[in-house]
Amino acid sequence: MNTESRLGATYLGDSRCQFLVWAPLVPKVDVHVVSPEERIFPLARDSQGYHQATVDGVAPGYHYFYRLDSERERPDPASRFQSQGVHGPSEVVTSYFPWGDRGWSGLPLEEYIIYELHVGTFTKEGTFDAVIPHLDELKALGITAVELMPVAQFPGNRNWGYDGVYPFAVQGSYGGPLGLRRLVSACHQRGLALILDVVYNHLGPEGNYLADFGPYFTERYQTPWGAALNFDGPHSDEVRRFFIENAIYWLTEFHIDALRLDALHAILDISPYPFIEELAVGFHEQVEKLKRRAYLIGESAANDARLIRAPEQGGYGLDAQWNDDFHHALHVLLTGEQNGYYRDFGGLEHLVKAFQEGFVYSGQYSQYRKRRHGITSRDIPAHRFVVFAQNHDQVGNRTKSQRLSQLVPFDGLKLAAGVVLLSPFLPLLFMGEEYGEEAPFAYFVSHSEPALIEAVRRGRREDFASFEWTGEMPDPQDEATFLSARLNHRLRGEGQHQILAEFYRELIRLRRETPALARLSKDTMTVRGFEDRLLLIQRWSEGSRAVLVFNLSQDQGPVTIPMTQGRWHKKLDSAEERWGGKGSTIPEQLDIKMEVTLTLSPWAFVLFLKEI
Repeated sequence: MNTESRLGATYLGDSRCQFLVWAPLVPKVDVHVVSPEERIFPLARDSQGYHQATVDGVAPGYHYFYRLDSERERPDPASRFQSQGVHGPSEVVTSYFPWGDRGWSGLPLEEYIIYELHVGTFTKEGTFDAVIPHLDELKALGITAVELMPVAQFPGNRNWGYDGVYPFAVQGSYGGPLGLRRLVSACHQRGLALILDVVYNHLGPEGNYLADFGPYFTERYQTPWGAALNFDGPHSDEVRRFFIENAIYWLTEFHIDALRLDALHAILDISPYPFIEELAVGFHEQVEKLKRRAYLIGESAANDARLIRAPEQGGYGLDAQWNDDFHHALHVLLTGEQNGYYRDFGGLEHLVKAFQEGFVYSGQYSQYRKRRHGITSRDIPAHRFVVFAQNHDQVGNRTKSQRLSQLVPFDGLKLAAGVVLLSPFLPLLFMGEEYGEEAPFAYFVSHSEPALIEAVRRGRREDFASFEWTGEMPDPQDEATFLSARLNHRLRGEGQHQILAEFYRELIRLRRETPALARLSKDTMTVRGFEDRLLLIQRWSEGSRAVLVFNLSQDQGPVTIPMTQGRWHKKLDSAEERWGGKGSTIPEQLDIKMEVTLTLSPWAFVLFLKEI
């Protein structure tokens, strides 16, 4: 394996460029430079199927194809820029950039408060540069990490990003590699980390030419998107190298602070040294060399705690993981929905367990899956779970793609914010959530092949069948579906939207400044449920103790709960008029001996603090 050179076209300066491509199925590979002047030159092939050459007279801005066996012409699998789309030539780019983040070394993972956004719909312009003017606003809100949905080159100009086909190429319509670097640099200048969502479980269908070069895929497994990537069969070392090098590319050349690894449950690999573990080892070795803080955050529906256990404990060594169970438990209590995968949830005890352990399903029978599901996560530290009340999947994968603001009353939005932001886990907000954005976020694409467009429409209908939702879903191919997902930032300053934004800011401030809430630990917390509607959480640290009582219902009535003896001060009540409620019935101060009787408003919660 050629490990001294980087895959793709690497500009060396002085109009010299190195090309390296893995194509074991192709005896002869040439580089065909198509502009600004046409040239063809051969690559030398080694015994492992790598084709390589360093040539003069090629500079940034030059466009090229690989010519396979003097016949087919294909873009570079490791292309850095597809300025003319997924079927066009690849473009040579320079890695030089005048970075403005000198001295930035990243943030501790425990400090991450994540804001997930889709570049194409976050602003009217739909570019990286258009995100930058909003960074100060996010910083003032209390956000510490901005997460971008995938930006690898996809077909057309409208896509969630999970149909990317060039993992190294930054989407041209967003602003390409220079635009992404400008955004990362702007984030770091403000003390914000940047997380990038990457997809290593499949490639999209249109513009996917990897199979012409080598055995990147295997027919031994099938995924929801077709043939699986070849991570454990013959030639899998080179396939792994391609994706591990991609992860290191984002870390090194774009100063990315964390990668969110999409749908790891769809990576099929029975090897004794799993690809995910090898990826984590390579990534963290590079982190050490760079002397920065950077992380791998997994997303998986398998409830497999091995992803975030250390290798010496039989794990794969990722730093954190999204916890869908937390979302599902909270969502069902808020909305009453129990279709699809929500049928496995519905009781307050599910949310209690999500707080106590992480995964709700840790080996028990799942009605939705018709089998036992998950393993225990009791031993996993709290700061290694990412939790949320909304994200792109949970909003977008609904027939009408409603946000929570369209499903629950205003008081329910505040309650959801409190459950997430005052938890001991890493909170994630989905763009616009903080002010109750009303725009739907439906799935959208802009493919060019009629058969593929129809297949996408059919596939989406089939995906929703188990949920038994009524009504027609928006057409993914229709531009109107994409346009309807754009945020209306003006709402942030209007009525209840403004109140909600201020409420989120206050919750984040309390999380950050209250020692008992800032300490992210399941070991310094107790969680209990009362009367199937009240959630009691006690958290503490040295010199600080907090009690949270959530009323997860529309019922109102007195309830007696145990509290530690002493004088408690009310720090926040979501029912106060200040927060758009009908007024608090909770005293400002409580002198407790053993227990207290409280009457919480519907969908309300209260926070008490006590100095120790």
